[in-house]
Amino acid sequence: MAERTENVRNPVPRPTRRPTLVALTAAAALCWCAIPAHSDPLPNDYPTTARVEFVQDCMGRQGGKLETLYKCSCVIDRLAEKLSYDDYVEASTFSHYSTLPGEGGGIFRDPDRAKERAKLYRSLESNAYKTCGLPPPGK
Repeated sequence: MAERTENVRNPVPRPTRRPTLVALTAAAALCWCAIPAHSDPLPNDYPTTARVEFVQDCMGRQGGKLETLYKCSCVIDRLAEKLSYDDYVEASTFSHYSTLPGEGGGIFRDPDRAKERAKLYRSLESNAYKTCGLPPPGK
């Protein structure tokens, strides 16, 4: 029997290549992509859903006109500059529910903190509406 030999190629070592501009660009792009856009959250950044709910409510109170979209967005941005999200939730809750009648509404209108937070929210909200070119709520 004839012995079978396989055709084996001996790899020829290639000369080492210097990194090309393409390889350097790709490496830089990978490094850049690995860096987070914001390492820390923005101060007083509100969840998107909270902003959307506020803007939709504001637009509804302004007659539902699309032209008020930017003005209502401006209002929530001004509030976010003044209040952390947790403070916004607390103050707006006291403000919205302070008119509830009876015992159930008492927790939103009777404590001193509730009165103070509702007053603060109404003041900030009114100023924000004026700054953004809208009539304050209730006017």
